[in-house]
Amino acid sequence: MSKLYAVIMAGGRGERFWPISTRERPKQFLSLLSRRAMVVEAVERVKDLIPYERILILTNARHAELVRRLVPEVPAANIVGEPVGRDTAPAVSLATGLVGRQGADAVFCVLTADHLIGDRDVFLRTLHACAQTAERNESLVTIGIRPTGPSTAYGYIEVAERISEIDGIAFFRALRFVEKPDAETARRYLQQGNFFWNSGMFVWRVDTIRKALQKHCPQLYEFSRRVTESADPAGLLTAEVYGELEKISIDYAVMEKASNVITARAEFQWDDIGSWEAVGAHLPSDAAGNSFSGRVLFCDAQQCIAVNRGKLVALLGVRDLVVVQSDGVVLVCPRDRAQDVKRLVQHMEQSGTYEDVL
Repeated sequence: MSKLYAVIMAGGRGERFWPISTRERPKQFLSLLSRRAMVVEAVERVKDLIPYERILILTNARHAELVRRLVPEVPAANIVGEPVGRDTAPAVSLATGLVGRQGADAVFCVLTADHLIGDRDVFLRTLHACAQTAERNESLVTIGIRPTGPSTAYGYIEVAERISEIDGIAFFRALRFVEKPDAETARRYLQQGNFFWNSGMFVWRVDTIRKALQKHCPQLYEFSRRVTESADPAGLLTAEVYGELEKISIDYAVMEKASNVITARAEFQWDDIGSWEAVGAHLPSDAAGNSFSGRVLFCDAQQCIAVNRGKLVALLGVRDLVVVQSDGVVLVCPRDRAQDVKRLVQHMEQSGTYEDVL
């Protein structure tokens, strides 16, 4: 498919991964679970289906040069820096405008730099099947993950009947997107069996997503049109212009309102790696349930996660803790509060006295 593109979202601050993730080098540019930065993994994962020249990476303007150094194979012009963060809907609008310069019938995948994805061949087969579906139908295609438990960390997609199958990948008519549920609701979704986790990965034709933006978010439609038609799209990437766009996610702006959504059922392993708790599930562990990375000593400790980027971290007689050390900065919190590390970072930002460690 010569008009298939990949747009990799590599913005975001990664506050939940402080103190290793910082403003200068957020989570997506770190090697948390492999030897390569997560954004490099994301590029290498798709290159056999979508060549480097048809891969676009959207990131924060301050990190554009860092991305160019990390993935020199991707043309420098394809690495685009947002002047300010405005959430995923403006980013999709920008991507629509840029890919739209190649034609309204171009198809692009919206992917995320910081997902952990196994079964690479199955993943690429899924993307290709989604691209075929998007090319043939005026539909917004999303990838749903089969829940492995009643998670409250993800949004869900309720689906109806199966409508097609391509190369072993099943497609369903999507009924609705729902926000992250409470525990009881998540258990009910799991029992019903027709709910998937929302992976945040999408595939669509330029003209299809543009019509959806026009219907549900006219400001973002207009911006995407200007990007496509402009002789100098970079001139629109200013804080004055981009900063005026509504700050909203693509789920809120479009997906929750659209009636032409199709969901592909993922057959590959997936984790969005949203907190230290999620990282712990993929690290080596001992007989006491402790997960670790780096030089760590456990003595009478149970069910802890320890990540060390320094000389040594030692845990004695404790349980259910997250301990992270990086450059002399240490985080300690209960495992069940790992999602709240972002709040801690925001608290430090508001105080104004911790700028040197953020």
